[in-house]
Amino acid sequence: MVQNKKKVISLRPNQGKVSEAFKHPDTVKSSDSPDSSDSVGSVGSVGFSDSPGSSDSLEVLDNPQVSGRPSWEIYFMRISRLVASRSTCLRRQVGAVIVREKRILATGYNGAPNNTPHCFELPGGCLREARNIPSGQRQELCRGLHAEQNAILQAAAFGVSLKGSDIYCTHQPCITCAKMLINSGILRVVYLGDYPDELSLQMMKEGNIKLERIGLD
Repeated sequence: MVQNKKKVISLRPNQGKVSEAFKHPDTVKSSDSPDSSDSVGSVGSVGFSDSPGSSDSLEVLDNPQVSGRPSWEIYFMRISRLVASRSTCLRRQVGAVIVREKRILATGYNGAPNNTPHCFELPGGCLREARNIPSGQRQELCRGLHAEQNAILQAAAFGVSLKGSDIYCTHQPCITCAKMLINSGILRVVYLGDYPDELSLQMMKEGNIKLERIGLD
């Protein structure tokens, strides 16, 4: 049987006031908790201590079953991978998730525009493959929109401002997407895989977009 670790929170600083612990017991966290800055959810249960002086303290039980809880970075990046699984591109499946203050604003994956055939539905398949066009070149010769473009367009369609947000991408954005990200007011790009487009990286740096590459297991 797994034993829960115990922590005790003193209530003396709140003496004479109604403690938040009593208002919302499922959100109480110890100040030394690794997740104390997390504004959503809880990692344990709360109970009264039966030790001496229990009227001045609460006992917080850590739940080892959630010890593998992912960070926000990993959480959103995993979601971008899931979004990419909806892609209809025959070359590369890409997903993007736009986030502000830990809330998802829009998602997108690469594929043909609405109400038009996907490349896999056409007799000739992928136009770029048929013409042997390398990745990162002649982007106008493609039926699909990129994941970042679709995410930005989804936000626009529903009147959602992207100013001050972050975007999580399975791949580094291309130059066209980079210019759209700059003008959308996105401040940070977090991505997994490379894309052969050095100009994109240069322009995002010039546009004061912070670039971060992370890895997943």
